[in-house]
Amino acid sequence: MSEKRYYSIRTGKHPLGSKLNLDTLLKMFLSIFCDFERRGYFQEAFGHTCVDAGWVPGIIGEDISAYFLIKLRKDNLWKINDNYLGYTEEDLFDVIELLFDCVSKPIDGWYHSYGDCGMHYKTFEKKPGQDEFRNKLNEVLKDYKDGYELSKTGEIWAPVVSGMEVLFESELPEYDEENINRRVASARDIFRRHSSSLEDKRNAIKMLADVLEFLRPKLKTILSANDEKDLFEIANSFGIRHHNLKQKTGYDQSVWFDWMFYYYLATIDTAVRLIAKQEKP
Repeated sequence: MSEKRYYSIRTGKHPLGSKLNLDTLLKMFLSIFCDFERRGYFQEAFGHTCVDAGWVPGIIGEDISAYFLIKLRKDNLWKINDNYLGYTEEDLFDVIELLFDCVSKPIDGWYHSYGDCGMHYKTFEKKPGQDEFRNKLNEVLKDYKDGYELSKTGEIWAPVVSGMEVLFESELPEYDEENINRRVASARDIFRRHSSSLEDKRNAIKMLADVLEFLRPKLKTILSANDEKDLFEIANSFGIRHHNLKQKTGYDQSVWFDWMFYYYLATIDTAVRLIAKQEKP
C-alpha cells in the first residue's frame, strides 16, 4: 500500500503538524510491537505460552526481563506493555535496537487448536523479519522530531543535515570494496548513530580523511598540486588526524564536525567518480 498523507497533515491543519512528540511515538511503537508479537515474530526469541505445556522459553532463555537488564543495563523496561509509558527517548531507542536483534519472521509451525491456543512456530527467518520490522518502524520514526531512522544494521540514526540526504542515500560506485566503499559505509554509520559522541564523530571524519589519503596518489593525476594539498588541510590542521600544538582546536565541534564530515563525504564521492571515469577504457 502506498504511503499517503491524510487531510489535516497534508494541509498543515493537524494540531501537532507533521511531527510526532514522544508520547505519541510511544503509543505508535506499542501498537507496532504488539502486532509483530501477535503474528509470532518474537516467538523464536521470547518463547510462547501453551495451554498444555505452559510457558515455553525462546532462545534468549527463561527470564526476558533479566535479558533486557543485561543487554541494556536498565531495569523496568520489560514487559513493554506495562512499562512503555515511562520510557525516555533513550529507553525507547535502546528497546527498538534490542527488538531488532530479536525479531524473526515465522515460517513454519503448527496450529494448536485445543483451547484456541494458537500457532506454535518451529522455523524462522531472521533478515525478512528484521526488514519488515525496520520498515514499519521507520514509517513513524521519520516523523519524530527532525526525523530518525532505524538502519539496516539495527541502529537508530540521527537526522541528516537538511540538503545532505543524497550523500547518505546514494551509493559510491563499486571501486575498491575493502579500502574505500566499506570504510565510507562504516564512517557514515558511526556518524549517524543516535548515540555517537563527539569523539565518535571525530573518528568518523578521520576514517574519511584516511580514505582520501588512500586515493591521494591517483588524485595527483587529476588535480593541481595546490588543489590536492587543500583537500587535506582540514584534517591535518583542525585536530582530526594529528595532535600537536599547531592544531586549531578552538572551534565549536558540535557544529563544525557536521560540516567537515559532509565536506569529506562529498569530496570522496566526487573523487571516486572522477578516478573511475579516468580509468575507464
